[in-house]
Amino acid sequence: MNKKTIFIIGTLLIGAVLLSACGQIEAQGVASTSERYIRVSGSGEVAVVPDIAYINIGVHSEAEDVSSALEANNTQATELTEALKAEGIEEKDIQTANFNVYPQTRYDNMGQPVGTSYVVDNTVYVTVRDLANLGKMLDTAISAGANNIYGISFDIADKETVLAQARELAIKDAEAKAQSVAEVAGVTLGQILSIDVSTPTYNQPYFGYGMGGGASRVETSVPVSAGQIVVSYTATLNYAIE
Repeated sequence: MNKKTIFIIGTLLIGAVLLSACGQIEAQGVASTSERYIRVSGSGEVAVVPDIAYINIGVHSEAEDVSSALEANNTQATELTEALKAEGIEEKDIQTANFNVYPQTRYDNMGQPVGTSYVVDNTVYVTVRDLANLGKMLDTAISAGANNIYGISFDIADKETVLAQARELAIKDAEAKAQSVAEVAGVTLGQILSIDVSTPTYNQPYFGYGMGGGASRVETSVPVSAGQIVVSYTATLNYAIE
């Protein structure tokens, strides 16, 4: 076999390999384009008026010795608890959230230490189920000795119903968008290949209320507006195209 013959055979073999490779790529391309689908996302939200509130209400006391600080704080905390119950707050809705006792150095006007006092903080986590009485309840708490009130957060007692409504709206919105896209594109929707629903988001009103100092009498109710809570979902659907 001469060199010319060898060269021709080698060329034919290389050409066969290239054609084989091209055939594989083309086949893969046909397989991938046959799996056609439409991917759409929809959103749904439900706005509701809150029917429950959570508040941190605390009593802060200071004295030159631990015993006096504890005694003063215990007296105020007991009066606070009884006042809350008188306003219709059930005992199960009053929970101790924080209790601290610690020394605190006192300083004069020149910044020099002049002694040590003792601080007692007692905070209760209160659940309010009658929002119509919320402002009056805050007034009562302050008058009873509460001198630390942390922000009020609002919520919904029956969350599952609201979540289900928002989720259903998101899926229906995605379905409508998919149908609209299919009509414009001139294709027919097939079965749903997958559904992905996001974690719900809450847009909750927050009422920041701070109180420091003694338990002075409040003559008018604290104005509190619960506003609305907006619960929203996003749903993503993948449809096969027939």
